[in-house]
Amino acid sequence: MPRDVPVFTLPLRNRRVVLSTRPTGIPQAKHFTFDETGIPEPDQGEVLVRNVYLSVDPAQRGWAADVANYSAPVPLGGPMRGLAVGQVIKSRSEAYSEGDFLYGFFGWQDYAVVTPDAVFHRCTQDLPLDAFASVCGINGVTAYLGLTLLGRPEAGDTLVVSTAAGSVGSFVGQIGNGLGCRTVGLTGSDEKVELCKTRFGYDAAINYRTADLEAAVRAEAPEGVNVYFDNTGGAILDTVLRQMAVAGRIVQCGTAANSSWSPIPTGPRNEREIMTRRLVWSGFVVFDHLTRYASACDDLAAMVAKGTLTWATDMKQGIECAPEAINDLYEGRNMGKSMIFIG
Repeated sequence: MPRDVPVFTLPLRNRRVVLSTRPTGIPQAKHFTFDETGIPEPDQGEVLVRNVYLSVDPAQRGWAADVANYSAPVPLGGPMRGLAVGQVIKSRSEAYSEGDFLYGFFGWQDYAVVTPDAVFHRCTQDLPLDAFASVCGINGVTAYLGLTLLGRPEAGDTLVVSTAAGSVGSFVGQIGNGLGCRTVGLTGSDEKVELCKTRFGYDAAINYRTADLEAAVRAEAPEGVNVYFDNTGGAILDTVLRQMAVAGRIVQCGTAANSSWSPIPTGPRNEREIMTRRLVWSGFVVFDHLTRYASACDDLAAMVAKGTLTWATDMKQGIECAPEAINDLYEGRNMGKSMIFIG
């Protein structure tokens, strides 16, 4: 069962962070407003969840935008789509009982009425409650499944990770270390370079803003990069791609370097690099792998228990912080997994 559960209240109204205008790039505070509604009542087969922690995730940029994506955009005038950890207050579903802690798509609001298909995970492992939005949230599970299923690292491989101190990258490096890889992190400040090396166990870390990135990657991977776990795309990807070893694997997990996809950004042509280096370049979206979610959480919790996996949390206080939180994430202002306590 989860531990370190904070004291939280049961407000008499439901505060919601509403997407009021459609962003063309990264969502800003101006794109959101607040409203209040009554507390919804669950129908048969549904549960009422009181959210405790709201998750702030890079994917929310795509969910808010009116562009082609793997999911429909958030409707204007509705609560911002978001993952959250909360407790079941009322249940009319056989799947969950009152008092259960759950993690799923509950939205940026105090209360949510949902069916079981909105739930990703029942929080049962011996972890702090907020860890279910990080270690056992989509960040930790993405790192674990994306690396092992698509990256297929082997002992002795050189693994390079972009946004290496971030909510996904920090886990990728530690998991890669446990699999016997040499890990090299790419990050955007000297402070985060030190965090990568001292807290997240990277063998080396590079500040891509100040280093000659091509030369620095070549120095750390003289035989080439075997696995590149990419959360940025853009110029960083273009550079690392040309340092890949023959038969290297690229896991495309994010595109944070591109602030907008309209018009479509252009860059160097990469097809000859893929052909001559015989690369495998795969896209990863965690929602394609929900049948593996619970077992992945068990494996991650076991790593925590063994002391081989740690994490950092950037915790904001109060639902009022939500409108600016996605922009803060893309500006790199967070130190660890970004979330908001609204209890």
